Amino acid sequence: MSKPNTTRWIGIGLLGVPIYGVLTFWTSLDPQPDPDTQLEAWARFVTTNEYLLEHLFGSLLGMILVIFGTFALGAYFARSRAGGMGLWAMVITVLGNLLYLTIGGVSALAVPEEGQAVLLGLEEYEELPDIPADTALIAIYGIAFLLLFVGNVLLAVAIWRSGTLPKWAGVIWGASAVFVYLLSAVWFPIAGAQVTPPTVLVGMALLVISGAWMAWSVLSRPDAAQAVEVGAQPRVQ
Repeated sequence: MSKPNTTRWIGIGLLGVPIYGVLTFWTSLDPQPDPDTQLEAWARFVTTNEYLLEHLFGSLLGMILVIFGTFALGAYFARSRAGGMGLWAMVITVLGNLLYLTIGGVSALAVPEEGQAVLLGLEEYEELPDIPADTALIAIYGIAFLLLFVGNVLLAVAIWRSGTLPKWAGVIWGASAVFVYLLSAVWFPIAGAQVTPPTVLVGMALLVISGAWMAWSVLSRPDAAQAVEVGAQPRVQ
């Protein structure tokens, strides 16, 4: 594959980032009720077709797209001054996304079953003890959040240092990570882990701006290989 085609594919891959931001913003507009205080309302919410469609085609599809976008960003870093840091940041972020993807799968498929159990009259649902799987899920959730925060902050620094991507897109990317992961981690103990905090909306809006800016920058920039090819042509005497 020629270098111009490679650059074009990287730019297309980067479009996965703003698309992910839009999808996540959309699925976060209608936050679900807190099951600790509104159990029946929560059960009705998670058993609707809209909930399942939002999680399958919003959250899960968005996570897959942002993984492709992160890979594309790492590939672009390989030709920049921030190659080493960018590749490590890509690995950390993708690992966090993969762990979080398992949580999204549980939320999309298992939570509606829990809601159905409540609606069918399982009065003891609230009194059910925690099982080891619940503890493991919380641990995975915490590790994924930590990896995503660290990885995205490193990506923001790599964008700033790359010399080929807009520096302020990196600043916006870093701010997005603060809102989505750091401030959300503070919000969860207050509102409950299953309630989407408003900080996610702000963070996703920033991610859309940053991702779209970088994708446009890559897709609109003439490939360096073309300049080299032109410069290498023999002069006409």
